[in-house]
Amino acid sequence: MASSLYDPTVNAVLNAGGDGRPPFPSPADWRDQWIYFLLVDRFAHPVAPPRSADPTNGYQGGSFAGIKEQLAYLRELGAGALWLSPVLMNPPWFQDYWGGYGVMDFMRIEPRFCADPTRAAADPTIADREFRDLVDAAHAHGVYVILDIVLNHTGDLFDYEGARAAAPWNAAREYTTFWRDPAGRARSEWTDIQAFEVPRQAGIWPAELQRNDFFRRRGTHDASGDTTRGDFDRLKELVTEYQVPGTTLHPVRNHLIRACQYLIAKFDVDGFRIDTLQYVEPDFARVFANAVREYALSIGKKNFLTFGEVWQDHDEDKIAEFVGRNTLKGHELIGVDAAIDFPVRKRLVEICKGFAPPSDLSRHFDHRREVLKKIVSTHGDAGRHYVTFLDNHDLDERFHHPDFPDQTRLALTCLMTLQGIPCIYYGTEQGLAGRGDRREYAREALWGVPGAFSTGHSLYRLIRRLSRLRKRHPALRYGRQYFRASSGNGIDFGDSPYPGGVLAFSRILNDRELLVAANAGSSAPVQVQVVVDANLNPPGRPWEVLFSSRPEPAAPSTTISRGSLRTVTVTLAPLEAQVLG
Repeated sequence: MASSLYDPTVNAVLNAGGDGRPPFPSPADWRDQWIYFLLVDRFAHPVAPPRSADPTNGYQGGSFAGIKEQLAYLRELGAGALWLSPVLMNPPWFQDYWGGYGVMDFMRIEPRFCADPTRAAADPTIADREFRDLVDAAHAHGVYVILDIVLNHTGDLFDYEGARAAAPWNAAREYTTFWRDPAGRARSEWTDIQAFEVPRQAGIWPAELQRNDFFRRRGTHDASGDTTRGDFDRLKELVTEYQVPGTTLHPVRNHLIRACQYLIAKFDVDGFRIDTLQYVEPDFARVFANAVREYALSIGKKNFLTFGEVWQDHDEDKIAEFVGRNTLKGHELIGVDAAIDFPVRKRLVEICKGFAPPSDLSRHFDHRREVLKKIVSTHGDAGRHYVTFLDNHDLDERFHHPDFPDQTRLALTCLMTLQGIPCIYYGTEQGLAGRGDRREYAREALWGVPGAFSTGHSLYRLIRRLSRLRKRHPALRYGRQYFRASSGNGIDFGDSPYPGGVLAFSRILNDRELLVAANAGSSAPVQVQVVVDANLNPPGRPWEVLFSSRPEPAAPSTTISRGSLRTVTVTLAPLEAQVLG
């Protein structure tokens, strides 16, 4: 197993762009796909049951082979890409499940996800082979693979003075550190990683990262509001802005970039989701995105996807620091391709659960349109900059509640028809409803649920229908998006200002308009007139319901009125969403 980024075997893989086989080609446009996000440890195992019924109780035993066995199930669902939680090796003493986000070795695959973890721990080529087999199998099913990576921090690799795995922020100085041995014990004589021979099952790898001054060593995030400084509790932060004195070299950045390029070449992955992107410097995010983009282009992957976690419910300007090319900035580099869409997620969830009015979402998109004027993008292209979602692994509870399935159906219909690249969290299609006081409750083991991979589940069938709808109608993938005023009396039109109101928006591509109308009210059906584009829709043209979130729509068809406004009369059952065309 290579221990250096400049090992001859690593150089050979990077220079050849892989193992001699042509790389799997990128999609022409990622909006043609929707993404299925799964936690490798929590998705499936082909033989063994989960190790515990309690999702907070450490590793559950999910494996690469388990995912591979369910690829046909995922393809039938309609997933075009798999976003896999991190697969790089975490410290072997980690028994709590951290989602894989505490990396110890940036070039080695986690043996715990292999068919025989003990053998894979002793022989890293086994893990390499099993992961590459999974990627190749996904490609054979026409499914792309997106790998979750971490640039901001590593695992719990050392203790701080006072025998603390985590320490409060210290602005005055770096703490003394005590690096851990292969059993996870902090060694009092191992204060400087360059002063001892680092065991292969401890420290940090590749060897180029083995320097104390490449780590922050000041404890957890300080209270100043500067999120680029400080550990994530026990997860130790890298000094990604480290610069060699008297030069323009940033070695930590360069090492991380080269390691990620190696992953592209070695395993033929199609994209990266970048964890905690907002906690690294925006200029590093841009340098990383460009270096990865250019390497992928050089080996034949012409549309390698990079999207990042920028956890902002309100600040679109913060997201714009990382995404695309901001025309108001002086730099020439293009940022990551997309950000995970926390602002829309927050508003969509609150609207579909009846906590907030639909006007909240339309106002936010008005604001987004203003912010995106700084980004080189058209109104229709804006969707390529956001990965939209309802659930993920960092929330304490899932959206779905078994007592309110129609809310889930409503929300999924909106998610799959709004502008963006939709992402669905594993188990949504089987009605997983984990919730509690910490995020592990929303990370339950899917294959431990009775009938876990049933293609007959009502939510599985709904998502499959939505997938086919998106595929049939390009406007739902590329179209411009306009929120539409509606009226219950035919006189007073506007965006619904009340919780439980009607959310209405159009997707327009060329001369085709599709209308999405969703009744967030849970008690009564509604009939509303919704404004549509007068230039595209002559009076009297019949419209039909192309899709309903319910087994049967409340009304089979509708027509455009002949008044001064072009309107469509839409009848919606409680918690029903329709797509009309």
